[in-house]
Amino acid sequence: MTRPRRAAAGSGERFAVLDPATGEAFDEAPDQRPEGLDAVVDRAHEAWRGWRTDSVQRTKALTAAADAVEAAGADLARLLTREQGKPLSESYAEIARTAARLRYFAELAPRVQPITDGRPVHSEIRWRSLGPVAAIVPWNFPLQLASAKIAPALAAGNTVVVKPSPFTPLATRLLGSVMSTALPEDVLTVVTGREPLGARLASHPGIRHVTFTGSVPTGRAVARSAAASLARVTLELGGNDAAVLLDDVDVEGIADRLFWAAFRNCGQVCMAVKRVYVPARLYADVVEALAHRAKSTVVGAGLAPGSRLGPVNNAPQLARVERRTAQALADGARAVTGGSRLDRPGYFFAPTILADVPPGSPVVTEEQFGPVLPVLPYRSVDEAVEAANGTRFGLGGSVWGTDLDAAEAVAGRLECGTAWINHHAELSLAQPFAGIKDSGVGVAGGPWGFHGNLRPFVVHRPEEA
Repeated sequence: MTRPRRAAAGSGERFAVLDPATGEAFDEAPDQRPEGLDAVVDRAHEAWRGWRTDSVQRTKALTAAADAVEAAGADLARLLTREQGKPLSESYAEIARTAARLRYFAELAPRVQPITDGRPVHSEIRWRSLGPVAAIVPWNFPLQLASAKIAPALAAGNTVVVKPSPFTPLATRLLGSVMSTALPEDVLTVVTGREPLGARLASHPGIRHVTFTGSVPTGRAVARSAAASLARVTLELGGNDAAVLLDDVDVEGIADRLFWAAFRNCGQVCMAVKRVYVPARLYADVVEALAHRAKSTVVGAGLAPGSRLGPVNNAPQLARVERRTAQALADGARAVTGGSRLDRPGYFFAPTILADVPPGSPVVTEEQFGPVLPVLPYRSVDEAVEAANGTRFGLGGSVWGTDLDAAEAVAGRLECGTAWINHHAELSLAQPFAGIKDSGVGVAGGPWGFHGNLRPFVVHRPEEA
């Protein structure tokens, strides 16, 4: 494959990239120094001058970029699994979602909107792009979340500088190279490196919009950095989604969906189910059903045939999962299955179902972001809703039951950005995605995410000279 000269920027220094299935280095990535960002952003600004002018050409280029991503799917998937850890089938699904998102946003274009307000003036809104956009991407879905930032920004006429997590830089560099075969030079640049690279990019005076997905503390730091230049910010932060099971739920009928809503990608999903609230009379049945699935799930390297659950992505996150679980056990919780890391190389943690968890334990009130699920009983629906709403997070939530009207009524009481009934964490490319409370600022997805990358420009013209 021929790659453009500056699809991915770097410097002479490099850092090791580890395979989470072994804990050992398997490759290196360029360690871009913060002082080198000036040239990267300057080139992105120059490229913006031409890129912003022709929406028809942008549609063609983004569609061609989607084709190129699909053509490179095998290379991207294997590299993604190697550095992130997820099963290869999930990497292929992530790449398919990446290409689909590029195609979706390729069809969106800024449209002139007339203003009708009864005055003898012809007024209209003409949407304009912002300029260079910084996309700071985490390690759990490196390509999917990169495309969630890249696609609407490029479709709106901006240029993009992407900074992936230092735990997963390689597949994103390859994605940038693949896409850039269909794009003008410097419209999309990937920079890899360790901190303070992200902080410097967020605070760079040439960046007009900072989009970030990650933890709440880092999101706050990004917002402070972006404030220095008054850049727009879109922050998709942590989640601690609750699933509320109603008294009429079919336990066996929903157990598989509920389990994988919590454990997909080893639980490393911002909008995964991270707490389950169950009527007291069904509590033992639900705990048993989830524990059975945890015990029977094949845990292994993402490239190993048959693996359904890979490792935790990195050593710091594994340590966090261990601390959360140990604290819950010390608080009086019971590990029905799992409860510790597996005795093998790599960052593997046994799929864990926790019962009898005190409601105030950090594994309930905070985001564990790993293969650990606390299950808690409740006595009344009001109690369950109060508990579900009782954290500082508000990304998503779900209600599970046979009576859909009753389930929808409970879902309407959840304090979150998205509520599902009898499923969880399923998103359409056309819908808005946003959290409340500490779970984020701004909106991603659909026309709302697209217009988040534009600014209105209003023109008034008299109807008569």
